[in-house]
Amino acid sequence: MSKQLKTLKNLSANELSVKERELQRTIFDARLKKATGQLADASLVWRLRKELARVKTLQSSGAKGK
Repeated sequence: MSKQLKTLKNLSANELSVKERELQRTIFDARLKKATGQLADASLVWRLRKELARVKTLQSSGAKGK
């Protein structure tokens, strides 16, 4: 299990929803920069989307488990 996933598992439901909104905003900003040619790291959008998917997975598994 990755260190990042362990960190996300320790977050509460409210913290996960805040993290989700933060990631969505960051992805939007990165896509905008990519479209205008200002994004230096092209893989940033991909990595952020993967992290968002992890957060959403933990949210859905937490809702079913409780």
